[in-house]
Amino acid sequence: MIEIDARGVVEFTQELVRVPSTNDPARGRNELPAAELVAAKMRSWGWDPVVEEAAPGRPNVVAVVEGGGGEGPTLMFEGHTDVVTEGDLSEWTVDPFGGEIRDGRLWGRGSADMKSGLAAVLYATRALQLAGPFPGRVKVCALADEEGLMIGAHHFVNSALSSDVDAAIVAEPEAGEICAVAKGALRLRVDFTGKMAHGAMPQHGRNPIQAVGSLLVALRAYQDDLQAAHPAHEHLGEVYVTPTVVHAGSQEQVNVIPAVASVFVDVRTVPGVAHKEVADRVEELAAFDGIESKVTILVDRPPVDVPVTHPVVTSLAAAHTAVTGQAPVYGGVPGSTDGTVLTHWGGIPSVVYGPGGKWIAHQADEYVEVEEIVRCTRVFAEAARIFLSGGAA
Repeated sequence: MIEIDARGVVEFTQELVRVPSTNDPARGRNELPAAELVAAKMRSWGWDPVVEEAAPGRPNVVAVVEGGGGEGPTLMFEGHTDVVTEGDLSEWTVDPFGGEIRDGRLWGRGSADMKSGLAAVLYATRALQLAGPFPGRVKVCALADEEGLMIGAHHFVNSALSSDVDAAIVAEPEAGEICAVAKGALRLRVDFTGKMAHGAMPQHGRNPIQAVGSLLVALRAYQDDLQAAHPAHEHLGEVYVTPTVVHAGSQEQVNVIPAVASVFVDVRTVPGVAHKEVADRVEELAAFDGIESKVTILVDRPPVDVPVTHPVVTSLAAAHTAVTGQAPVYGGVPGSTDGTVLTHWGGIPSVVYGPGGKWIAHQADEYVEVEEIVRCTRVFAEAARIFLSGGAA
């Protein structure tokens, strides 16, 4: 088994958690300090990271570690440097950016999602390098804005840096599950335009709120239709069509029929659901006499469905068994990750696996088990060795 620096990976996770790398311009926060910390660690090992801005102050950091063992594939390890806001501090019992270790857990915002995973892939790659020559190379990528529009991942797949990547392991928190499938996300905005009028004389207006009501009822029926046509996925569950925001009128002027109204819809899909067909159907359902409607696609992230027989998945499964002594457990990502962008826009097969509980992300008192950080680092190092050696466990 490849020897890893267990103390180093835990301490570096603490360092990363102590950097409040939320995308929050109002408070002067972004990923830059965390990216600089990653780049500095890479340089301390003799690596030569490429730092490219996906947006001002929001860099991607990519290092290529050559194996020195002859020709071979390119494996990408991916993590993101941004975290979601800490939210209401009164809900926390620890400093959200303290990186405290207590009761065998490392606490803080981003501890699970996903600074422990980012630290683990860095230290796994360093351990693999120190263990001796290996075929091919590892590309270690710390990308920006996974929690937003994934501009870091889109920037990466549109750059020359992605051209030689054969497969990717994304180190998101999945509680020990190997996730080769992920739900799709389609987010739509539906705008209705009618005609303003006095509430006492509605006959002189065209009320877009009536179109909103009609659409909301129709969306519930459409969800039932989709679920009937696409039965629940083994790892991903049901298709959901969820209205999340409704906006119309003003509570200060309840005697006015508004001219415009909007509905935002979050659609979560499973493999086999075509996003264009969903968007087209919502456009049909939005039609209402006398009211103009327009559907805008805000986010389009198709489902990921990488075969479990793909070498990156089998290598990860073999490494999991070798390190833990247990058979791999397969699962699915309930949301979307940078792996969605890598696979669908970059053509890079991806699998998600990393330290931390699947449901702890974005909550107050976020934590990761220290033992799990170390274990995943060992799994990542072994998975890279197996994959780059052509699958020889």
